[in-house]
Amino acid sequence: MIVMQLPIIKTEPEKIIVGQHVQMSLVENKTQELWKAFGPRRKEIENLSCHGSYSIQVYDEGFLNQKFTPRTLFYKWAGVAVQNTLKVPEAMEVLRIPDGKWAVFQYQGTTSEFYKMAQYIYEEWLPSSEYQLDHRPHFEYMPPDYLGPMHPEATEEVWIPIK
Repeated sequence: MIVMQLPIIKTEPEKIIVGQHVQMSLVENKTQELWKAFGPRRKEIENLSCHGSYSIQVYDEGFLNQKFTPRTLFYKWAGVAVQNTLKVPEAMEVLRIPDGKWAVFQYQGTTSEFYKMAQYIYEEWLPSSEYQLDHRPHFEYMPPDYLGPMHPEATEEVWIPIK
């Protein structure tokens, strides 16, 4: 059972992410393949600024002005935060998540139930809040002890860009 709660509002500096990405939609979900490719190579990344992992969604500029559908294309990243980009492993890239304000929600459960959290955030909490969605990446932060996407007690933070 998912318990919906109010987020913590945070203002954070830029995050530098090193990882891999694919273009996908919810209909053509490539998340599992992305993490299978990135996971074994994670240990090649140096200068970590934290030991957790990031699952990031980067939407096109027009995202805020159009209806999101299961066929909407976006870039999905699997990565880790680093202190600098002096050593980026081959076939990996850098994503800079701009500084800004975020609504941070705690989620516990499997990925198959995550849509309930997303519905709550975008259909209930955001429209009734004093905030608007901002055009920056959306992401989930999984701590180092993350139990995995199929574990019902897995916890992660859901970061929504707001202004």
